[in-house]
Amino acid sequence: MPAVVMDTAVMSSAPKRKRQENGKETKKRRKSAGDDEELDVDEEKSQIEILTAEIFESRKHYNNIATLIGLMKEQDEDTHTALAAAESLCRVFIRLLALGSLVRKRDASEKGATVTIWLRERLAEYQDALAALLQKTGTAHRALLLAMVLLKAEAQHINDKEEASFPRGSFSRIVTAVLESPAEELLLVFDQDWVSEFDDIRFYALQEIKVYLTGRDQPVHEIVRDRIFDLLIGIEDVPGSSEELEDFYIDRPNKKKHALYSLTQHKKQAQEAWIALMNLGLSKDQRKQVLESMAGSIAPWFTKPELLMDFLTDCYNSGGSLSLLALSGVFYLIQERNLDYPSFYTKLYSLLDADILHSKYRSRFFRLLDQFLASSHLPAVLVASFIKRLARLTLNAPPSAVVAIVPWFYNIFKKHPLCTFMMHRVPRTQEERDLLQSEGFSDPFLPDEVDPMETHAIDSCIWEIVQLQSHYHPNVATIAKIISEQFTKQSYGLEDFLDHSYSSLIEAEMSKDVKKAPVVEFMIPKRIFTKVDSAAEESDSLLVSLWDFGSS
Repeated sequence: MPAVVMDTAVMSSAPKRKRQENGKETKKRRKSAGDDEELDVDEEKSQIEILTAEIFESRKHYNNIATLIGLMKEQDEDTHTALAAAESLCRVFIRLLALGSLVRKRDASEKGATVTIWLRERLAEYQDALAALLQKTGTAHRALLLAMVLLKAEAQHINDKEEASFPRGSFSRIVTAVLESPAEELLLVFDQDWVSEFDDIRFYALQEIKVYLTGRDQPVHEIVRDRIFDLLIGIEDVPGSSEELEDFYIDRPNKKKHALYSLTQHKKQAQEAWIALMNLGLSKDQRKQVLESMAGSIAPWFTKPELLMDFLTDCYNSGGSLSLLALSGVFYLIQERNLDYPSFYTKLYSLLDADILHSKYRSRFFRLLDQFLASSHLPAVLVASFIKRLARLTLNAPPSAVVAIVPWFYNIFKKHPLCTFMMHRVPRTQEERDLLQSEGFSDPFLPDEVDPMETHAIDSCIWEIVQLQSHYHPNVATIAKIISEQFTKQSYGLEDFLDHSYSSLIEAEMSKDVKKAPVVEFMIPKRIFTKVDSAAEESDSLLVSLWDFGSS
C-alpha cells in the first residue's frame, strides 16, 4: 500500500492512482473467479475491514479512504458491500474528526495543511456518496442513519471553536436527498426519529425546506411538493414557551441569545416554510387537510397569522366543503387577530342549505355555529335568521340532523331571550286577529334574502317545529316537543346529539325496553288474488273486489 506523500500535486493524484490500481486488482480477481461473477460478499467485507484497519494504524494508509469511497460508488447492485464500505468510512471519519485531523490548524506545516484539505475533500465526497445511497430503496434507511451520526460528529469537531456549530451544508445534502428519495417511508422515518424529536433538527429542517422551495431555478416536482406537505402537516406540537426548547440533537450552543433558544425564531421558520409551499399552490385535498388542522396545529406556528388571511378567505369564498372547513380559521383570525371580515355572518348564512345537513362535516359545522352565535352582543335579528333558516331546513332533513338541531334551538333561545317570541307568537291587536281570520297566516320570513339582517325572521315563528312533533321517527317527534314545554332546563349538551346517524337512532329504538307490549290485532287472509268459496264465511279481499285477476 503506497504511503501518502506530503506534496500537493502528489496528494491530488494519489487517490486516482490508487483507485486505478484497486480497479485492476478487482478485475483480475473477478476474472479468476469466473465469467462476469462478482466477488463473494464475505470476501468484499474482509477487504473493507483490512482497508479500515490500515487507516486506523497509520496516516500513510489514508489513500484507503478513496478506495472505500470507490467501493461505495461502484457497487450499484451489491448493496451489502456499499453499505459495509459506508459504515466503515463513517467510523473512520468520526475518528478523524475526534482527533482534529479535519480542522485547519494555524501552526500546521504546509504538508499538514495539504493533508487536512485532502481529508475534507474526501469527507465531502463521502457525504455525496451517502446522498446517492439515500436515493436507493435498499440502502436509504441505513444511509440516513449514517448521515445523521456523521452530522453530529461533524458539528462537534469540525470547528476549532469551543462550541458546536450546526453543519448547514451537510444537513442541506441530507434534507434534499430525503425529499427526492424514491424510498416512500424514508421521509416518515426522518420525521419521527429526528424532526419531531429534536428542536434544532426541526428548526434547520424548516429552514432548508424554505430554501429548497424558493431557491431553485427549476420548478419543484409535484411528488417532492407532496412530501414537503406531509412533513409540514406532521409537525403539530407547538412549544408553549422558549423554556420548552430543550431537546437538541447537536450540543446546546453557549450563546444565550442564539436563535435556537427563541420560540419566535422557531415559529418564523415554520411560517416561512408554509408560506413558500402555499405560494406554489396546493391541491384541493391538501387545502382540506390544511383547513382541518388550521386552528390547532398550523396557525399557532405563525408569528403573523394574518398572513393566512388570503388563503383562508379564498377557501371561504370558494363555496362547498372548503368554505365549511375554512370557518374555524377565519373566525380564529377575527377573534385573535382582529381580522376585519364584515361579511362573515352573511357568508355563514349562505352555507345553510339542504346539503349541509347531509354533509359528513355536519357535526363540525354545528360545533362552530354554536361558537359563532354564542355572543350575547349579536343582534337578535341576525340570530333569528339562522334559527328560522334551520327550522325551514328541518322539514326535509334526516332524523339524525333534526335530533341535533332542536336541542341547539333550545340552547340558542336560552342565550338570546329576545328570539323567544318566535316560539309563541299570537295576534295582539283586533286588526291582526281579523286579518288572520280572513286571510289566514302569512309567514313574513323571506327565504331568498341573502342578508340575514333583512329576512324578517324575527317577525315570524317556528311553526316548522310543530310539524316535527308529528314526525314518523319517534325520537324526532319526542325531542321536538321540548320547544313546546317550559324552559326549565339550563341547556342541553350538544355533544350528546351531534354524532348520531340514522342507524344509531334505529338501534337505540330497537334496544329500548318495552314496558307494555302494544296490542296488535290482525287476520291473515286465506285468498288474496282469487275469490273465496261461496260457502265460506269470509268475504273477498279488496284487490279481488277492484280487479278481476281471472279474466284474460
